[in-house]
Amino acid sequence: MNTLLDRIERELDKLSEAEGIIGKYIIDHPEFIPNMTTKDLSQKTGVSESSVVRFCKSIGIGSFKAFKLELAKHNALSGTSLTDFSILQHKDSPYDLFHRITYTNKTAIESSLASLDRKELERAVEAVSNASKLVFFGVGGSATAALDAHYKFTKLGYHSVMAHDFHYLLSLIPYLSTNDIFVAISMSGKTKDVLELAEFAKKKGAIVIALTNLDKSPLYKMADIRLCTPAVEQDFRIGTISSRMTQLNIIDALYLSVFNLVGEKVVERYHEARNEVIKLRR
Repeated sequence: MNTLLDRIERELDKLSEAEGIIGKYIIDHPEFIPNMTTKDLSQKTGVSESSVVRFCKSIGIGSFKAFKLELAKHNALSGTSLTDFSILQHKDSPYDLFHRITYTNKTAIESSLASLDRKELERAVEAVSNASKLVFFGVGGSATAALDAHYKFTKLGYHSVMAHDFHYLLSLIPYLSTNDIFVAISMSGKTKDVLELAEFAKKKGAIVIALTNLDKSPLYKMADIRLCTPAVEQDFRIGTISSRMTQLNIIDALYLSVFNLVGEKVVERYHEARNEVIKLRR
């Protein structure tokens, strides 16, 4: 449970009956609150809107808007994660899970605004736009982001490579040079295969761009350029969900930024590919 929810739980005995009902609802459903109005919360709890406002002041927060912002900030790194095994204790309906997943992904992406350094993104865009060859690599859930990036930059006309085979990339990396880029994708920054290939690529003079968590991981430390994602999931989890969304979001930003630089040169080829796709649909 996060610090804000701990505070609410400690204050429950001191709150009025109506405020206590609000506090218990928030503790049970913290992921719903940032998308609610005072009217929504009053209807869910059966108390008045003025009680919602008084609740916020009783726990030391001036307004419901300020409370929602504080809760959203804590939720991104809290134990309310959908991907740890505590989800088995909730038994939510499919639609409730859809609501929670949507909110969790939205919160994770918004947290990237704080984790991603503007200057590092600009350096990455400049490096990629001038690259001769791009190699993307990630394992597990991060392989999805690597494949997405490979597909997007291939459309831009870059010599782009993505492979799951570690030994295949070992054979390719000796041919990299200072005009090439190795994009290493790992949430923890500790995945051995990713680190081995990134270090090998760096020895060959390639630029290493790390897409990794903000924590000072080994990959973060050795990379030339760091595109940092927020820590939004436990390391031990049932699957990669919100962390993958943060990776894909940064890949999209990198892709569209490079497209703005080189798009006019390749837009005709985009049209050619599109026309072929339309023919296949007839």
